[in-house]
Amino acid sequence: MLQLQSHAGDALASQHLAWYVYVLRAFLALLVLGACAWGAMALGYRCPGPAPVRYLVIALWVGLGVAAVIALLRVRAGVPLKGWPLGFLIAMVVLAGWWQTIRPSNDRVWATDVAQRLTSHVDGSHVTLHNVRNFEWRTATDFTPRWETREYDLDNLVSADLVLSYWMGPAIAHTLVSFGFSDGKRVVFSIEIRKKQGQRFSAVGGFFKDFEATLVAADERDILRVRSNVRGETTYLYRLNIPPNALRQVFLGYLERAEELDSEPAWYNTLTSNCTTIVFEIARLIAPGLPLDYRLLLSGYFAEYAYDQGGLTPGFTYAQLQERGNFVQRALAAGDSPAFSTRIREGVPGEDPKVTP
Repeated sequence: MLQLQSHAGDALASQHLAWYVYVLRAFLALLVLGACAWGAMALGYRCPGPAPVRYLVIALWVGLGVAAVIALLRVRAGVPLKGWPLGFLIAMVVLAGWWQTIRPSNDRVWATDVAQRLTSHVDGSHVTLHNVRNFEWRTATDFTPRWETREYDLDNLVSADLVLSYWMGPAIAHTLVSFGFSDGKRVVFSIEIRKKQGQRFSAVGGFFKDFEATLVAADERDILRVRSNVRGETTYLYRLNIPPNALRQVFLGYLERAEELDSEPAWYNTLTSNCTTIVFEIARLIAPGLPLDYRLLLSGYFAEYAYDQGGLTPGFTYAQLQERGNFVQRALAAGDSPAFSTRIREGVPGEDPKVTP
């Protein structure tokens, strides 16, 4: 009887062990599948050489990953684990090593609208910006390039506006910040992908070192009008509730980022280093307690996040700020008018003193 119980216990323990082995191998198989998918995308975007070579390398990589997964899932008793998982691990190490050798650069044949890099000189309150973009856009491909040197007095800095431009559904928006001065001057800062000539934006490519990042300083009739009037994007403007003594820090934070990108190029990353994350990073320098939030990744909801943190004009609901901040129709009516900046702000809380809740 005791012997039968011992055999039953051994069988149960063997079943438990087999189950644990299966779960472990299934988990490893999922990791291999994830690494295989990432590697295929990385090779698709960055593998050097002609297309046939790239496709062959991707096919070999995927084949090795599939073989590793099959080997991991063969858990029947007496079936040894083949060497495919080890082979895939070695290939993954080689791929990761190659990936680290791909470095960003400031020396490429750039698209015209990101061809120049912003540089600045600060002398007390006097700021000189070189390569401020002021293009005259007729269509997305028909424009007159203009890069200008402009001067600003930080003692006259009085406002900052958050602009969100929607081009890919409600969850994704491009984030810009426009600074206003008491003498009527304005300048917009925007972290953007630095496309090479002939290159098109890809949100997926932004995960795979397909674009460098650049900080563009521009006139509002360029960088806002091209989005609302030329590209047909839905654009919103919100007055930021930033204390006067902090405005200068935010402005200078952008100049510091431009200087960093000028001296050390960096990759644009769709998730971790984009137009929204820089706003959050600079804001956190002023208010270190700002919480992390999913709306920092889903940039289309960033204005709502700013509202919840007290960062937009007080005394209004978020729905009111959003409705009155939509300036597309006002921009279309303004066209290329010298009063473009004034007209798009008509009725915007915080900008127009006549507006009440």
